[in-house]
Amino acid sequence: MNLKGRKVLVQDDNFEKALRKFKKKISESNMLLELQSRQQFIKPSIKRKIAKSYAEKRWKKYLASQELPKKLF
Repeated sequence: MNLKGRKVLVQDDNFEKALRKFKKKISESNMLLELQSRQQFIKPSIKRKIAKSYAEKRWKKYLASQELPKKLF
């Protein structure tokens, strides 16, 4: 885990601004996503099933975008 850049200085007693900066740094570093993924173990077979279902959804969305619009009458 990257520990670099997790500090934010509070200037002029402006805690709200410092908190916003801290949240932005955490979200940009994807630290929350990594933490959530480590909270419970997901079996590799389940990961593959999830990835396959996402791929199928993407493919169906692509095919739907390639179809011609239907005629009204």
